[in-house]
Amino acid sequence: MKIVIDDRIPFIRGVFEPHSEVLYLPGGQISREHLRDTGCLLVRTRTRCDQKLLEGTRVKFIATATIGFDHIDTKWCEENGISWTNAPGCNSGAVAQYVTAALHEMANRLGFDLKDKILGIIGVGYVGKKVEKIARELGMQVILNDPPRVRSEGLTGFTDLKNLLAHSDIISLHIPLNREGQDKTYQMVDREFQEALKPGAILINSSRGEVMEESEVVRALRELRTLRGLRGVELVLDVWNNEPHINRELLNLTSIATPHIAGYSVEGKYNATKMVVEAVSEYFQLSMTSLPSLTKKGVVIRQNGSVAAYDIMADDRRLRESPETFEQQRNKYPERWESNPDKNHQL
Repeated sequence: MKIVIDDRIPFIRGVFEPHSEVLYLPGGQISREHLRDTGCLLVRTRTRCDQKLLEGTRVKFIATATIGFDHIDTKWCEENGISWTNAPGCNSGAVAQYVTAALHEMANRLGFDLKDKILGIIGVGYVGKKVEKIARELGMQVILNDPPRVRSEGLTGFTDLKNLLAHSDIISLHIPLNREGQDKTYQMVDREFQEALKPGAILINSSRGEVMEESEVVRALRELRTLRGLRGVELVLDVWNNEPHINRELLNLTSIATPHIAGYSVEGKYNATKMVVEAVSEYFQLSMTSLPSLTKKGVVIRQNGSVAAYDIMADDRRLRESPETFEQQRNKYPERWESNPDKNHQL
């Protein structure tokens, strides 16, 4: 069997070589020609897995080392006998760490106490649950919104979107990208969404860039920051439309801007690779079962509550200084741990 692997998936080199022919390629350069005699494809978000790429190939299984899978045309794959899997929850701890760093940075910058603020969480899955836990530990009030979970699980204690927007001082988005249907999230942050926010609200988006209608976001930020001295929404953005070619005006209007690295902790990357290796091993009945244990290096990281602190503004500075190197900043992202790496650590 031949496997084609995105060459930026960490920890994976050497894992499949005893069992298969392996070809490593940049995710954005994987083509149909590479897949004609390939049974398995391992990707990240930069490979669009659809009819254009896959038709006429021998691919039977796709594994993406990411939580999201909107880069996979799942309907076409399923109709054409191609199985697929993602890595749900793999980097939830890292994204929660990112949101925590953003909360502290904005509190310090604007001079407020987090205990006095209400956090609205839209999407209460793997990441949202961890953000909720941390927020409560920080003494914040929390409002939750997740219509799919409410319908499927009959949950109580959740609220509708209108109520959440009206009462939240800070909002954190943790939603999948759904382009249609009852739970459509594509361009959810539109004019109506922004007009429903409290003046001066903080909006954190570490989910998908396409859930924001960027032209409307830019318009609102321009207008609200110039008319009658009214302070508009403070934006914390890790995800963007048209990555890596991001909107420079939106970048300049954003309070904290980072290059889609919220989930880029060492543990998050390890978890994602571990999950796809196990999925491929099970599907093709290979003899390996998992990755070796992850050993942490002796690096001291300051602790901040339930997660390790990290300097979110270092990521912000790098992006602002060189937005044209967005993709390189992701590919060469500095080592970042979620907790104190002072001993061997098995996930």
